[in-house]
Amino acid sequence: MQKGTIGVTTENIFPVIKKFLYSDHEIFLRELVSNAVDASQKLRTLASFGDFKGEVGDLDVRVTVDKEAGTLTVSDHGIGMDAADVEKYINQIAFSGAEDFLNKYKDTANSIIGHFGLGFYSAFMVAEKVVINSLSYKEGAEPVRWECDGSPEYSMGKGDRTERGTDIILYIDKESTEFLDQQRVDMLLRKYCRFLPIPVISGKEREWKDGEWKDTERDLVVNSTEPQWMKKPADLTDADYLKFYQDLYPGEEEPLFWIHLNVDFPFTLTGILYFPKIKNNFDINRNRIQLYCNQVYVTDSVEGVVPEFMQLLQGVIDSPDIPLNVSRSYLQADSAVKKISGYITKKVAARLDELFRADRAAFEKKWDDIRIFIVYGMLTDEKFCDAAMKFLLLRDTEGRYFTLDEYKTLVEASQTNADGKIVYLYATDPTAQYNYIKAANDKGYNVLLLDGQLDNHFVGLLERKLENTELVRVDSDVVDNLIRKSDRRSAGLTPVETAILSRLFEADTRKVEKASFTVQFEALAPTDQPIVLTQNEYMRRMKEMAALQPGMSFYGELPDNYQLVVNTEHPLVKSIKEQADKELESTVKPLLDTIDQKNAEADKIRKDAGDKALSAEDEQKVKDLEKEVADARASQSEAIDAYARKAPEVSQLVDLALLGNGLLRGQQLADFIARSVEMMEKK
Repeated sequence: MQKGTIGVTTENIFPVIKKFLYSDHEIFLRELVSNAVDASQKLRTLASFGDFKGEVGDLDVRVTVDKEAGTLTVSDHGIGMDAADVEKYINQIAFSGAEDFLNKYKDTANSIIGHFGLGFYSAFMVAEKVVINSLSYKEGAEPVRWECDGSPEYSMGKGDRTERGTDIILYIDKESTEFLDQQRVDMLLRKYCRFLPIPVISGKEREWKDGEWKDTERDLVVNSTEPQWMKKPADLTDADYLKFYQDLYPGEEEPLFWIHLNVDFPFTLTGILYFPKIKNNFDINRNRIQLYCNQVYVTDSVEGVVPEFMQLLQGVIDSPDIPLNVSRSYLQADSAVKKISGYITKKVAARLDELFRADRAAFEKKWDDIRIFIVYGMLTDEKFCDAAMKFLLLRDTEGRYFTLDEYKTLVEASQTNADGKIVYLYATDPTAQYNYIKAANDKGYNVLLLDGQLDNHFVGLLERKLENTELVRVDSDVVDNLIRKSDRRSAGLTPVETAILSRLFEADTRKVEKASFTVQFEALAPTDQPIVLTQNEYMRRMKEMAALQPGMSFYGELPDNYQLVVNTEHPLVKSIKEQADKELESTVKPLLDTIDQKNAEADKIRKDAGDKALSAEDEQKVKDLEKEVADARASQSEAIDAYARKAPEVSQLVDLALLGNGLLRGQQLADFIARSVEMMEKK
């Protein structure tokens, strides 16, 4: 019996393996089964080269749980090992048999999975002792038995295996008894090994009989050795792709379409990516793409390999060229990964363009389900954005779809402003913004519908990408000002009328919480609304983006900013103005004169002082004048407010505007209803 110390550079490699090398203990099973598959694949390759003359036989890998003995065994009928092989590949950590084998048979070898060197030692994450029983394929080879209890010391001697291949026997430690449960083992095999190229057997198939599940005589094969992504696209039908999708995601709604990846230069990459239906009110569900390395499951965290926006897709990617660390548990970012990521982006964009050109009508039907994916991609990936400009569709409030070029042609003549810019009007809620959309349509304007969760950012992207174009939300101003063709018409109000009407209409907006209002006067058409509530485009965009970006929280804390646009040409407003002038001009005009006079006197004192500081006497005069101005303003406001309480028409018009924008709630809404009833009763 040979005894020795495992050749490692550190005094004890096993604590490192247990705690740091592998991210999850369960992957020991993946590593051991992968090694067994490697051994089987190597035998096939040797036989194809004539280096093995015997019968290959049935190559399968068997995983056996013995709960009573406390063991889990992984067995294969591959090339096996002799004492020299064990010495080189087991006792000398960091040599990799797969690497040596690949170097020799690199041009024609079957897929060799395990080229990371330390897979076998993952067994010590869950086992207190590991035994290897192996018999090499080499003629005249003797069986070998190797045993180690997790310390650097091992023992090796003659084994008792009589058939070619290897048994890896794990004596499971007390902390890992979950791996002695057959269902748990089967679940892990289905997760990590369901597409390995060699049949993997775990226990027996079960059937429901006499009111309970019972084992049959049939072996349970947990994997499919020829997954769809390893086949040629020409050999697959739509039904094949849909069945594979259901195998991956049982019970989910059918995908919209898919892309079959198949490239062998300058890197090897295969896979199938599916487009699920994604709604605007989406919850990004990442970790739906599975990454494989030569049919061995590695991870569903594919950051770096797949662009961020494509993590909304589902499916499988398989590449031996994606660099992993020794445990295959983490991706390592490098140029190869970036090339693969770039290729996937290019392939997906090309597929979308192909679908658009092949069947425009079918593409439009799918558009609302894939739009969020495309917008997300355009916002986060510049190359995809440039490619997507060809098949991006805009939908208007009437449900019609346009390419960017088509839409420009549609609106360029009617929606170009006085500065020569094309204005794209858009709505975010066709129900809440119905009146604004109708006013724009009546003017001959088209309105886009941009109601997606990312459209606040998408609006800015379009403005950057489209030359001489700006996007304006349809409720950001009165319709005559959305696409200004000429200078604004003057409202024609005197200073006294402006002061009276401003205070009158402003008084009823102060009751709205977390909102600020600026009263504006516009000489609109007499048939337009008497009051239109608009929202500042810039501040609204900032606040909406702040909701998605914590770093912009300053904007999120600001009140919503609205313009209360009063149409001075509307008959109701004219009547209110005339009545208010009649009642208030004699009071307000003297107060305005006083305000102007006192402000002028204070300004003269400051002007006479020039750059010098005011004397104590002049400073007191200025303070007295400012107090008189403040008192006059207070008297003016008090007089107008007193009149407003006797003029329900003003409150009614303001509340109607607030109600139309969802800003009238609680007590204010109850007051509006009561006032409406009272006004109707009086008539």
